[in-house]
Amino acid sequence: MTSTGYAPDVLATAVAAAVRAPSMHNSQPWRFGWRDGGIEVRVERGRALPTAGQGDLGDWAAQLACGAAVFNLRLALAARGTPPRVRLCPYPDDPDVLARLEPDGRPRPATPAELALLAAVPRRRSSRLPFFPEPVPGDVRWRLVEAARAEGGWLDLVVGTAAVSAFGELARGANRVLERDPGYRAEIAAWTRHEPAPDGVPARAGGPVAEPHDLLPVRPFGDQVRAPGRDFEVEPLVAVLGAAGDTAVDRVTAGQALQRVLLTATEAGLAASMLSQPIEVAAARERLRTALSRFGSPQMVLRVGYGQPAWPTARRPVAEVVDAPVRSP
Repeated sequence: MTSTGYAPDVLATAVAAAVRAPSMHNSQPWRFGWRDGGIEVRVERGRALPTAGQGDLGDWAAQLACGAAVFNLRLALAARGTPPRVRLCPYPDDPDVLARLEPDGRPRPATPAELALLAAVPRRRSSRLPFFPEPVPGDVRWRLVEAARAEGGWLDLVVGTAAVSAFGELARGANRVLERDPGYRAEIAAWTRHEPAPDGVPARAGGPVAEPHDLLPVRPFGDQVRAPGRDFEVEPLVAVLGAAGDTAVDRVTAGQALQRVLLTATEAGLAASMLSQPIEVAAARERLRTALSRFGSPQMVLRVGYGQPAWPTARRPVAEVVDAPVRSP
């Protein structure tokens, strides 16, 4: 760290953690740069999803992903003893910069909680496989809710057979709307990888092919036929994550809350997958918000439970996502 900010060589170390954040279709819509002692996170426009991740939602998917990357950056910098102060959407004339991280001026050792979450970063993976029937204990559920609250978000758990069934109907309906869009189907195909690649979703990680009796929809990334007796859980733990509003700042905040929830789940030995179809369809999103009696905006839905380890998905090399350091004149 310099006398006024982070040294440029800190950037690569921190970004190595940041790129492990989740993103829709593993599109990795982020770039990182160093400017005048601060680390900046910017949307990479060429990787924004024109169908599933935008539509009526604008840059929702990219902003959520960049928020998750910001949380990983925070952990990596805290582990160095230099926790950051974060400014969201700091430049009104440059809305693609979603966050700027600067030293908060109070060097300190990382807390045990920060180190535990950082250790979970490389182990966090989206699992599209069926989970085991073992229920998630109440104290672990409370930790997930508190993780979202700690980052300025909220997490509502959908519990009870009737509530879960109603959500499943809502999610399947949203999925049918999406699948009627040729652009949506083409986008899924474009981000499905049948050969090794640094982005996208490997077909082997796509999970089993959907069956008519499944409660929740499955994106068609893979072509695996499920093993006998390995149906998806009848009453999954469904969690809806949201923010106070739906501005860019709200979405980046929600992305940080999402990542804290996912890392908390990983640390607790849980698996999770993201289910965004009810968020992507405006009518379904509003129905979900109303059902939860929330004034805020739902930003993501999670399926959480105990399951076998998921396949890892690749990331682009750090050098490909980092811009050369610049100084203002």
